[in-house]
Amino acid sequence: MEWLSAENVVAMVTAVLGIVASAVMVWYERRVPGRKRIGYRVQMDNPIGDNVRPGRANVRLGWFDEASGMADATLVLLRIENDGSHSIADSDYTARELHGLTAVFADRTVRGVSVTQPSGSDHLLDHFTPVAGFGYEGDTLRIPRVPLNRGDHFKLLVLLSGGEVGSPIRITGGILGGEVRPNRSTTPDDKPPVFSKASQMITGLLTVCVLILTVLMVARDDTRPPMGCEKGTLTVTGSTAFQPVMREAAKKYQRDCPDSTITVDAHGSTAGVRELEARGEESKKGSPPVIALSDGPKPEGLPALRENRVAVSVFALVLNKDVPLTEVRRLYEGRITNWKQLGGPDRPVLLVSRDANSGTRQVFQRRVLGRGEIANSSLDCLHKDDATAPVVRCELDSTEQVLNAVATLPGAIGYSELNLAEGHSGLRLPALDGHRPSVEELEHGGSDYPYREIEYAYTYGQPPADSLASSFLTYISRGSGQDIIRTHGHLPCGTPVGLRICGGR
Repeated sequence: MEWLSAENVVAMVTAVLGIVASAVMVWYERRVPGRKRIGYRVQMDNPIGDNVRPGRANVRLGWFDEASGMADATLVLLRIENDGSHSIADSDYTARELHGLTAVFADRTVRGVSVTQPSGSDHLLDHFTPVAGFGYEGDTLRIPRVPLNRGDHFKLLVLLSGGEVGSPIRITGGILGGEVRPNRSTTPDDKPPVFSKASQMITGLLTVCVLILTVLMVARDDTRPPMGCEKGTLTVTGSTAFQPVMREAAKKYQRDCPDSTITVDAHGSTAGVRELEARGEESKKGSPPVIALSDGPKPEGLPALRENRVAVSVFALVLNKDVPLTEVRRLYEGRITNWKQLGGPDRPVLLVSRDANSGTRQVFQRRVLGRGEIANSSLDCLHKDDATAPVVRCELDSTEQVLNAVATLPGAIGYSELNLAEGHSGLRLPALDGHRPSVEELEHGGSDYPYREIEYAYTYGQPPADSLASSFLTYISRGSGQDIIRTHGHLPCGTPVGLRICGGR
């Protein structure tokens, strides 16, 4: 298999390793710290006496110098917090004593303590009473059974005497289904770590994976065709409205797959479908290398043609910029012969239509008029060849011809694929049934605009899986060709909204 190359195997292994590493990180961050847990930090341990440690004497004044025992006094700030993922109730403390936790300051004597809590958690102070076990004796501070929601904390500012700054400080106690353990001490002058060690390790591993994939992409041989390329020749025919999409898609596919040749030769939806049927009947090798694009479903009586729904196309009426529009159906019934009948200028109505092979015309008749158009009456779109005809009506071979004729002929009206019409000067695009033509509104589910249709790609039977026809169909319906379809103002059927519309027709 062509895809089973050394670089692809390495890339796949690297990608899998990155995914596994990410999953392990998520599991570790969610499950391992997920128990009930109380953490504590020593955020400050400073001398306020004059002989705590040689060379660290303080300048003191007032109470700090006059009070008894202040010669070797120290101040310690403890932060105690719930750093697990579960709340802790007073019943979760497992100590036999009345209090919940015990803080021991080795070689020092507790002289006093003050409790502080963050704003919004005044209820914590209600638990710091002697009745609840709050108190101190010698080197030991008793801390009550304080219930802590996830992320809650309180601080204890403890005045000590004796011993030295930096002497061990330990908080003990038990939590049902959890633990009490020290956190990294973060003092005001420290910069806390942005990531945990586990996060740093995983981030580094993922970075290595990305670098390996980048090197593989840069180093790979650009002359090799990508996965899915097939050799051979292919003809794409049918819809002229969808012709610009197919030309760009064919060009990009051939650039990536240089052993392929794709010819785009559009003559209208019906003509393309009939050509495919004829080529299929003549072929003695199964499905011929032909794809026919059609604006809407194929005619009846062609059971051998297999459909592929590619996109939703939005069409629009196009008006010469000098005329209004209020009565579409009456215009195309021939009942309006002059624009002054609709409050416009005194100018004859010119109906510029597509030929009978046009899918754009068939969609217009089916979804807007609900009937066929009146008979053709003009070859030049300007003069009647049939004097008995109510209005001038001509038929042209392509969408581009219709747009040029409507833009240059005063009083003309026609129809076109929306994206081509929007880029053409001298035209107005009116609303239909109160809805303006817009792919964006259709995609967001906010429009019942009627003049739209599914773009079908037909093949004669099922083309072989390793054929250029099968590969190109996959490219435009599920691959990178969807971006080309969207760029040209169509809604790919492969998108979530496109699937809903294409599935419901």
